Amino acid sequence: MDYRALTITREFGSGGAGIARILAKELGWKLLDRELIENIAYTAHVDTDVVKHHDECIESMLTRMKQNAVRAGAAVSIGVVIKDNFDDKRMAELTRQIIKQAYENCQCVIVGRGAQCILRSRPDVFHVYVYAPLADRIRRVRERSGMDENEAERRIHTVDAERTHYLKRIFGENWREPNLYNLLISSHAGEEKAARVIRCAMTGQ
Repeated sequence: MDYRALTITREFGSGGAGIARILAKELGWKLLDRELIENIAYTAHVDTDVVKHHDECIESMLTRMKQNAVRAGAAVSIGVVIKDNFDDKRMAELTRQIIKQAYENCQCVIVGRGAQCILRSRPDVFHVYVYAPLADRIRRVRERSGMDENEAERRIHTVDAERTHYLKRIFGENWREPNLYNLLISSHAGEEKAARVIRCAMTGQ
């Protein structure tokens, strides 16, 4: 099978984004990760910080109620700048649109954002789920953020829960459902080795 795209779903702190960068460089494919945020911000005419606020995250009922109040003309502050009614629904719509366009336009590696669901029906897309032992994930998060061990662990559980909820709410799927993926792989041996296994599974090389 000649694949056109690779999706990387990752536990927070598993190194999935780094693995995606390695594979995109080795394959010579376009990488969609932070670039996706920038594309959405450009398309929606909002600041990238607004897009990041909604990235793989479904807002709470309280926040949505506050947004509705703002749209109704009430002077309610919700802690973020909302422009042109940009919310999680609009974010999901644009994410789906841009991922589909990327797939149509070029060979690409797509990190997260429900790409394994958006491109599920495409036979020429290879889907990977990257996981890692909690200790490895805590170490990565601490190295990247400077958090202490307890803070890093709490952050991991929070982000994983947000991503789980996002996939369930937007796509009706279980984030860790094995049938969504061609390959589930631990990054415990390192990002380079995991990338090598993924590339071999996908291309036979």
